[in-house]
Amino acid sequence: MSKLRWAAALSAVAASAAVAGCGGSSSDDSGSKDSAGGIRGQTVTVWSYEGQPDRIAALQTDLRDFTAKTGVKTKVVAIPDGQLSTLITNAAAAGKLPDVVAAVPAADTLNYAKQGVFDPSAAQDVVDKLGADTFSKKAIQLVSTDGKVAGVPSDGWGQLLIYRKDLFEQAGLSAPKTLEDVQADAAKLNKPGMAGITLATKPGDEFTAESFEAVALAAGCQLVDGSGNVTLDSPACVNAFKYYANLARSYSVKGNQDVDSTRGTYFAGRAAMIMWSPFLLDGMAGLRKDTRPSCPQCKNDPSFLAKNSGLVGPLGSAGHPPAQFGQVSTFSITTKAKKAASEALVEYLMSDGYDQWLALSPQGKYPVRLGDKTQPDKYQKAWAELDSGVDVKAPLSKYYDKASIASLGAGIEQFTRWAFPQGQGALLGALSGDQPVAKAVAAAVNGTDPAQAAKQAQSAVEQIKSGL
Repeated sequence: MSKLRWAAALSAVAASAAVAGCGGSSSDDSGSKDSAGGIRGQTVTVWSYEGQPDRIAALQTDLRDFTAKTGVKTKVVAIPDGQLSTLITNAAAAGKLPDVVAAVPAADTLNYAKQGVFDPSAAQDVVDKLGADTFSKKAIQLVSTDGKVAGVPSDGWGQLLIYRKDLFEQAGLSAPKTLEDVQADAAKLNKPGMAGITLATKPGDEFTAESFEAVALAAGCQLVDGSGNVTLDSPACVNAFKYYANLARSYSVKGNQDVDSTRGTYFAGRAAMIMWSPFLLDGMAGLRKDTRPSCPQCKNDPSFLAKNSGLVGPLGSAGHPPAQFGQVSTFSITTKAKKAASEALVEYLMSDGYDQWLALSPQGKYPVRLGDKTQPDKYQKAWAELDSGVDVKAPLSKYYDKASIASLGAGIEQFTRWAFPQGQGALLGALSGDQPVAKAVAAAVNGTDPAQAAKQAQSAVEQIKSGL
C-alpha cells in the first residue's frame, strides 16, 4: 500500500527534515571490524513506509534486538503516505539514499530496481540464505526481474469488499460475488442517509487507482497486453470505467472521496459497502481511538461493525473469473547501502524479528514467508495468534468469524495486479507519481464520457511508458 491506509501522523515537511537530519547512507562501510563479517559498530539507516508513530516505535523496538545480536545500530525514518517517490528521487539525486527501505509496494520495488536505486543482487542474497522455497511462490514472482528479486518480499494483503451483513440479511440479499451483484445490491440498499457503497473518487489519488484496479481486474481489463502494449482503451477497460463511474455517481457519496472519507462514512454506519484493504479491520473492531466507529449502535458496542460486516476477496463479472487485487511489499536494499550490514538486518526481519514485524499491523500483513526450513508453517501459525489494534489489543478472531480470517490469507497465491503477468510491473510503479489512471477515473465520475476517460488514461500511460 501503498500505504494509503493510514491517516499519516507525520507531515511531509517533517519527514523531509528527518531524512536530511538523520542522513542517508553512503557506500562507506566504516565501523569496527569483528569476526562476524565486519559489521559491528556500523549504523544502518532504515526508511519505513509504515509511518504511523506506533508502528515506527514498534519497529525501533524490534531493531533493538537486532542491535543486541549483531552490534549494528539502526536509524529509522518514517516516510508519510504519498511521499516515497519524492523522497527517493531527492535522496538519489543528493547521494543520500538510506540503506534499507521497508514496506515498499512491489510495483515501486521493480521500478526503483530498474532505475538503479535498489540492488536486486543484495535482495537475492537474502532470499537465497533464507531459502527461496520458504517464501510464497506468488510473492517471489511478483517482485522478480531478470531472474532476481528486486526486493525481499515481506508481507501481503488483498483488497476487500466489506459489506454490512445485517443490512444484507434484512434485505434478503446474499454476499456479493460479482460486479453485477455489487451494483444490484448498492441500488437496493441506497437511500437517504445510507449510501449503497462508499467508493474512492479523488483525482490523482493512489487509493482511487487501487480501488479502480480492483474493479478493472474483475471486469477483465488489463493495463497492458502480452506484448507490453497499453490497453486502457480496450472494450473491457471502457466498460470498467463506465461501471465504476456509474457506481460512484449513483450509489456512493458525492464529492471527492478518499481513504479517510470512505472509512468515515462506513464507520458512521452510513454505507452498506466499502472497498478497502484489511488495514481497516482493527479500527472497525474498535481497537483504535484515532479511527473509532461512530455508528449509532457503536456507542454501546464499539465492535458492532466488525461483528456485522462480511469480507469478500475475489470478485468476478459476467464472462470473467474472480480476481483479487493483491499487494505484496518488500524490504529493499539500496545500491548505496552498507551491503553486509543491510543484508543482515533484512535477514533478521525475515526470521528472528519477523513475528514482531507482522505484529505492526497483523490484519494487513499476511506472512509471505510461511515458515523456515525446519517448520514450514512457523510464521503462518504465529501470525494467527497475533493481536491487532493500538489502544486495545486483541486477536481478530475475537471479532471476525473463521471464514473471514481465513480469507485474508487464502488468496495470496491468487493475488494479481495489472502489468505483472505481462512482465511490466515497473510500469505500474512508474504510474505511482502522477497517477494518470486515477485522474481519468475521477474525470469519468464527474461526467466525462467513459470512452474518452479511457483514451485520456491510455495516452498518459503510453507517454510514461515511452520514458522508461
